[in-house]
Amino acid sequence: MTKHVFHPSILRAYDIRGIVDETLTLSDAKAIGIAFAACLRQRGYGNHVAVGRDGRLSSPALAAALCDGLVAGGARVSDIGCGPTPMLYYAGVTLNANAAIQVTGSHNPPTHNGFKMVMDGTVFFGDDIQDLGAISANGSALQEGGSHSEVPIFDDYISRLIADANTGDFTVIWDCGNGASGPATIAATQKISGNHKVLFGDIDGSFPNHHPNPVDPETLAILRKAVAGAGADLGIGFDGDGDRIGIVDAKGRQVPGDFLTAFLARDILARHAGAPVILDVKSSDMAMALIAAAGGDAQIWKTGHSHMKTRMAEINAPLAGEMSGHIFIKDGFYGFDDALYVGLRVLCQMAKTGQSITDFVNGLPPQHATPELRIDCPDDQKFGVIDRLATEAKTRFGEESLSFIDGVRVRNDDGWWLVRASNTEAALVARAEGKTPEILNTLVGQIEDALAGAGLTWQRP
Repeated sequence: MTKHVFHPSILRAYDIRGIVDETLTLSDAKAIGIAFAACLRQRGYGNHVAVGRDGRLSSPALAAALCDGLVAGGARVSDIGCGPTPMLYYAGVTLNANAAIQVTGSHNPPTHNGFKMVMDGTVFFGDDIQDLGAISANGSALQEGGSHSEVPIFDDYISRLIADANTGDFTVIWDCGNGASGPATIAATQKISGNHKVLFGDIDGSFPNHHPNPVDPETLAILRKAVAGAGADLGIGFDGDGDRIGIVDAKGRQVPGDFLTAFLARDILARHAGAPVILDVKSSDMAMALIAAAGGDAQIWKTGHSHMKTRMAEINAPLAGEMSGHIFIKDGFYGFDDALYVGLRVLCQMAKTGQSITDFVNGLPPQHATPELRIDCPDDQKFGVIDRLATEAKTRFGEESLSFIDGVRVRNDDGWWLVRASNTEAALVARAEGKTPEILNTLVGQIEDALAGAGLTWQRP
């Protein structure tokens, strides 16, 4: 029997994540493996676990410790080595594994790392992670029969990504940001049509060129410059573990995740008329309207890749997307968030329809919306603020205008605003959209007033 108590800050809503050698150690990684194997055993799912890792400097040691723990817990480990998180998801499916774990810090600073997990084909998150923490704290019995083997899957993964990919003759700049998607992007672009240049395709866990966050406008500066210099048709960027995408068009304009989802919906809904397409709560009314115009049932759901994948399975949606750049395609694919695959689908759609992503953006009416507004708020206070904000909103607005799916969302005929607690940072996230700049200004003022009523002083930037 072995017991281990984790630092409480690392057991998060979507994954396990912490600061290496401070809140997350090699002992933690081994304990996660032991407890995860015990959880598999308790739930009766079998003992085959696929394991992968990103390119962070701490990932090899953490992955080795994780595998040691899984084997000690009686699991049969298929180790696919270093690659993007979507390659691990692919391995979980094609190897018929009972579970899959990726060691990754995603887009977080180089000093951070963590674990994204799947069990029995579904995301392991929320209460599952708390259950794993309890199992570890209460003690897990070690088991005989565990094993570890290296299973190369890279070539099969690339072949699947490019299968039937008719990508046209476009000039594309790909920015991998020295993250885990680099080798896969190089391999895939060497096998498809078009003119492709890959930036920062070598994996380097110190991220020497820029932080790999493809929806942060600052991190897209190099990509924009490269697109302009090459006269490219578009630029595609990835986060550190390759599950989030950022796109700039030929004019250097960033294409938010909700509008990218609406673009992809035009083709996908031609095969799935009337099907639900899911956007997260931060998404634009304009994107919702575009999906509806394409024949889809646009629906709003909770932010977070775990929530989105779970909801997709519940309502059989062929497509879902988040502002953050997680895009999920079930049409002809597996329904998980694979940024490289999404990039290839964008090219295929452009070649098939003759409408470029630049044409699509050119055709959009003016939008009056804020970016995501980050409001600092301690982790131990942010959900309490949201509870008080919900109470405040109920006194100020009619019930028909309120939604509490994820935070507090208030709408009227002229627009909407949202405040929600971030599940990954010590912060609240706010956003608003109005029909005119004046209405938008009024809506942001409502956010300020409502937060003040909930006991939090905030002034717009």
